[in-house]
Amino acid sequence: MQNNHLKQFISIGELAKRSGVSVATLRFYEEKQLIWSVRTNGNQRRYLRAMLRRVAIIKIAQVVGIRLEEVKQAFSVLPQEQIASKQDWQNMSKLWKEQLDNKILTLLQLRQQLDWCIGCGCLSMDQCPLRNPDDYLAQESSGAHFQQVLLALDRLDQTEV
Repeated sequence: MQNNHLKQFISIGELAKRSGVSVATLRFYEEKQLIWSVRTNGNQRRYLRAMLRRVAIIKIAQVVGIRLEEVKQAFSVLPQEQIASKQDWQNMSKLWKEQLDNKILTLLQLRQQLDWCIGCGCLSMDQCPLRNPDDYLAQESSGAHFQQVLLALDRLDQTEV
């Protein structure tokens, strides 16, 4: 690393402090190839200041329920090992828009049905017409069936119209 480029780089401690995540979290992100660093002659990590934006995007993604694997996939459209341009970030954001729209739709459907579900008083996971209409999920297999529950909600919405 040349001295004239040192201003572009920050230590792992500074990145942690400025981004609000722990050093261990930064190492984890690096292990998952979400961010990267270069090493000094003393084997210390140095990050481009641009990693602040990547960490901020990772944190925002986690808040809205986007998994780290999906973040990594979205980051794959960005130039590797260099600073991304505004256009690069816009291209990446296009990948998430449809996914976020689908999540919003799912949450809106859940919100519409929530009062009815809480107020029904059935108190039975086996017989609940919202969570498990006709107990069909038990016949398929044990365990979580979140996607099927969403489909059941959608069917209920369509029959009420």
